Amino acid sequence: MRAQRAAVDMSAGALATRAGISRSMMSRIERGLVSPSIEVLDKIATVLDVPISRFFADQVRRLDLSHVPAGKGLKIERVDAVQGYHYELLGHLLSGNLFVEPYLITLSKDAKPYPTFQHPGVKFIYMLSGRVKYRYGSRTMEVKAGDSLLFDARALHGAEVLRERPISYLSLVFTLRE
Repeated sequence: MRAQRAAVDMSAGALATRAGISRSMMSRIERGLVSPSIEVLDKIATVLDVPISRFFADQVRRLDLSHVPAGKGLKIERVDAVQGYHYELLGHLLSGNLFVEPYLITLSKDAKPYPTFQHPGVKFIYMLSGRVKYRYGSRTMEVKAGDSLLFDARALHGAEVLRERPISYLSLVFTLRE
């Protein structure tokens, strides 16, 4: 609760006042000395603008931080059907039930279209440069620098036509641990 309050830059006294409880009660709640009622938790959650379930999450076990200085991401060279697609892993989060993998993907001049990627999770793509005709399942769309896509990655997807080079984009893959 203290972390949630700090995130919105609110004092314990201000939170107590807005939630309609005493400052001493707020202090005892934050120190784990009392177990507040659901009604009190609901009032506090409303003031903090968070779901009440947030107070029951184990935040300590779910904290990861990945810092990758510019140009220092892990380079991954693909030699299969996506040869010429250069991946730079920009970090990763593996804690809890969610895996997050952000990649900077750059297509070399010899890269070929590859519209048949398919894997578990949700993918977010943000085009940095270039223009492609992108396939998602049975749909195609023109995607250019500044455009973004967000989709379920279980469907076949990928660049079907490489229209304008150089092509680079951020790709973030979110996968739940089974």
